[in-house]
Order: sequence, then structure tokens, then C-alpha cells
Amino acid sequence: SNVHGVREGINIYIKGYISDENVRFRESPIIFHVKPPTPHSGRSRPLISWTDIEKTLGSFTLNVGAGEIGIGEVIGILGKNGIGKTTFIKILAGVEEPDSGSVIGGDIKVSYKPQYLTGTIQGTVEEVLRRAAGEKYLEAWFSAEVIEPLHVKRMLDRDVSVLSGGELQRVAIAECLSRQADIYLLDEPSAYLDVEERLAVARAIRRITKMNGVTAFVVEHDIVAQDFISDKLMVFTGEAGIEGRGENPLKLEDGMNQFLEEMGITFRRDGETKRPRVNKDDSRLDREQKRAGRYYYVR
Repeated sequence: SNVHGVREGINIYIKGYISDENVRFRESPIIFHVKPPTPHSGRSRPLISWTDIEKTLGSFTLNVGAGEIGIGEVIGILGKNGIGKTTFIKILAGVEEPDSGSVIGGDIKVSYKPQYLTGTIQGTVEEVLRRAAGEKYLEAWFSAEVIEPLHVKRMLDRDVSVLSGGELQRVAIAECLSRQADIYLLDEPSAYLDVEERLAVARAIRRITKMNGVTAFVVEHDIVAQDFISDKLMVFTGEAGIEGRGENPLKLEDGMNQFLEEMGITFRRDGETKRPRVNKDDSRLDREQKRAGRYYYVR
């Protein structure tokens, strides 16, 4: 490949096509939202809801405001480390019980991928996926939507105990998405993954959620991945190890603006690929967007 500038090189990678050499290295480009996804109408019944929740773990206290999520939505969860994002996911999964408040979901099935994976999966990759998927494992759509996009086919005969961190992460995500469930809970699915793998995971989660009419909660620190995958955001604030506060689910644009204002960072859209780009601190665009309160989603 020829040498390109940083912006041009990243955009070539996003498009999957080197125009000056007429070489395509990806079947389809990576496409980002040009505008926030249209919120679900009020007619869609909630799939899961929760009252005000409080949970204390040692010297740490988490409070999450009441909220509800509709069918087919992907909810991103953003916030600093150590302020209760994983604890909230565990409460939704039934792994932890809140000290006060409750989760209301009726007879729903939950599939949970925890943050830490060591010792949570045993057997060969094929055995793990067959157990999780059941009869679906042999269906063509399962290979097309799970095995192929997550690049686990070449690992099927390997034991999970010998996998690298990134390989184990992809298998754990595939296992989670293989289960029959109404809600998928994925805690930091991008950990140990490179850029291409992160976007492949985001695409797989979003496609399966929409295709099956289910809901997903995704704890993720990668802003680009959250932009790619989420319909709404829950923003967590607080002081690490002391107290955390989870907000009601917000529209993607509003959630990003709230989170980035706290971080003091502004993003713009690349004019060609629409990918998020960080503005240089105190640059003209940075100052203009901060004055306007538009930390994100500038068209």
C-alpha cells in the first residue's frame, strides 16, 4: 500500500477499499450513524423495568434511577471505572440482589457475559457453542450471524483453556449471543480486541438484537463502539470506590453529550465516513462546541 495521511488512512480502513490501488480488503464498509437512531414509540411495551435501586458493597454505594427498556433496543452503559456499571449489570442478571428496589421483567430469559472470563467457560469452543445454542448450532443463520462474524470458526476444535485473551473474549461473546434469551447483558465486550474485532462484535450484537426482537445492555468504554451499537445510553457518574449514580436511559445524542461534558472532551463527525473524531483541546471547534453545549453528534 502507498503511504497516506492519518485521516485518509483511517478512512480507507473504515471503507475497506484502497482506491488508488483498486484493492478491496473488506466486503462492506463500516457505517456509522449519521444521526441518532429514531427512538422507539411510546406504544412499544417495556421488556424490562426497574424501580429506584440502591446497593452497598463495603464502602461503595450505588444508586440507579428508575427506568424501563423496550423490545429491540441496545442500551449502552458509559462511565468511569469503579462507579457501579458492572454492579448494575449483575443486578439485572440476578447475580447480585439490590438492597432496595427491584427489577421487573416477568418471565424473561437473560444471557450474561461477565467482565472477567477466566474459569467461566470449559471445553472446546465447539462444545461451548453447541451447549449454548442447542439445535440452532446447525442452522445456516447461526453460522452467518455468530460464528463467521466473530471469527470463531477456526477455533472450534481448540480447548478454551489455551485461547488468548482476545480469542476467549470472542468465544464468550459468541456463547452469550448463542443462548435463547430476551435480554443480553455484555460487560466490556471490547476488552482484548483490536479495532476490526471490536466493530465486528458491535455489528453482531446489533444485528442479532434487531433480528430477534430482543434487548441488549452493553457496558463499553470505547466511544466509537458505543456510537456504532447503541440506541440509548445510561450514563454513570460518581467517585470511584465510594459512590456511583446511574441515570435513566437517554437518547444517544443526549447521553453522549452528558458523558463528554463531564470528561471535558468534544467530538465531531468526519465529513467522509461520519466516524467520530476527537477535537483538539482548546481548538476552534472545541471552543465552539463547548459554548453551544454540543459535545457530540455535530452534523
